[in-house]
Amino acid sequence: MEYRYGNHTVYNIEYHFVWVTKYRYQVLSGDVSLRVRELVRQTCEAFEIKILSGVVSKDHVHIVVSAPPNMAPSEIMRRIKGRSARKLFEEYPVLKKRYWEKHFWARGYFCVTVGQMSEEMVTNYLEHHFEANPNDNFKAEYGEPK
Repeated sequence: MEYRYGNHTVYNIEYHFVWVTKYRYQVLSGDVSLRVRELVRQTCEAFEIKILSGVVSKDHVHIVVSAPPNMAPSEIMRRIKGRSARKLFEEYPVLKKRYWEKHFWARGYFCVTVGQMSEEMVTNYLEHHFEANPNDNFKAEYGEPK
């Protein structure tokens, strides 16, 4: 496990993202595919997001990234999709004809965290790291307050 360091943080936050072209048009090939890779790399670099792996398919993109704790997954996607769409439309006028609404990517995306520690490992750590105190936990209590 490789930890990353910020000014006041030590972290390892990884996400797996998948997003698709609008209407699932298979336009991510040749020069467009290469340019998408480059634009995603540049955008991630600008925000200190480290790409761990990725694939550009004909109608969708997969990436696994390590992101700083101040970047929400929605913010990461907004920046990557927004910048890449704008640049692709500028550089490939043929795409403007296909996507008349100026939306290159479909609205949604898939995101899942890539965990290094299982819930069992965290629970075990918390149970054995400190002296057990039944009144000192963060579990939600249901029913009437005592």
